[in-house]
Amino acid sequence: MRTQIAAPENFEAEVVIKAVDVTLEGFLESKKNVAEQSGMGHLLKLFAEFLADGKRIRPVLTVLGWQAAGGYEDSDSVVRVAAALEMFHAFALIHDDIMDESDIRRGRPTLHRALAEEEGPDRSEHFGVSAALLLGDLAFTWSDELLHTADLTPRQFRAVLPLVTEMRSEVMFGQYLDLRATGELTDDVDATMTVNRYKTAKYTVERPLHIGAALAGAGPEVMDAYSAYAIPLGEAFQLRDDLLGVYGDVGDTGKSRLDDLRAGKNTTLVALALRACDAARAARLRALIGDPNLEEAGAAEVRDVFAATGAREAVEHMIDDRYRQALQALDAAPFAAGATTALKHLARTATRRNS
Repeated sequence: MRTQIAAPENFEAEVVIKAVDVTLEGFLESKKNVAEQSGMGHLLKLFAEFLADGKRIRPVLTVLGWQAAGGYEDSDSVVRVAAALEMFHAFALIHDDIMDESDIRRGRPTLHRALAEEEGPDRSEHFGVSAALLLGDLAFTWSDELLHTADLTPRQFRAVLPLVTEMRSEVMFGQYLDLRATGELTDDVDATMTVNRYKTAKYTVERPLHIGAALAGAGPEVMDAYSAYAIPLGEAFQLRDDLLGVYGDVGDTGKSRLDDLRAGKNTTLVALALRACDAARAARLRALIGDPNLEEAGAAEVRDVFAATGAREAVEHMIDDRYRQALQALDAAPFAAGATTALKHLARTATRRNS
């Protein structure tokens, strides 16, 4: 059955999400026999449940990027490429949770925790991490398989492969920078924004749009227009994520609002607070942020400092500024009719979300 994606003026993200879900479900179903024969049926089921919960932001942007650049045919191939990006994202999240020692993802135990709970106490933690690493590696491999079986033309494949490779490299660089900064709190706002740019702005927004545009045969002018829109929007998306990590409701985010504080994430929010507070408050922040045993009372103290220094308000202003930059970039963008409206709606959703 061919996928029917509406024209940009009638774009519905839900239609794309459903098409990607069907593609991913069919792909995993094709792996079922081998998984069961090798004793990995349970792992495949666990992975399928993890994969089913995603927001599908990157696939939606891939299809929208394709349409805005003039793509209207061969939507099945585009959806499969979009699914490949979602499969890669599953790999990235599994490994990210391990590095962050996170317990909860999307309201459920993270994969390495879920796998550890199934083992005996003598080797549970090591087994959980090791098995989750393998599942993440498998997701990376499957992402590649989805891309290479998308029935792309030779021209499309030549245009897309370098962008996919760059996207993968950039998110690895961003993750490394984030890892280096975790637990080393500084007031260097520019450094935190560099992490945001590579780990989120380019990976989450810019490259999916570029990949979709490349499938439609877009030239440099369209790619540049996407970058002008995507980078500020992606930065705003991550800044909102930083706020949700500290202030969000676990019922909405599916993640404890203590995790980032306990991990010692050196976010822009933290850097702004350190830049604005006195020595005593700075010392207190350094004592609390990064404490693996931090409880809600300590987190409330951190939030009080964020409020008193104006850090939270400053981050909100940064989000608003970047939201406006993204909208301004659309004013002269050479996109297909109706695509600008969809991109504006997406920008608002990405910056005003609560999860």
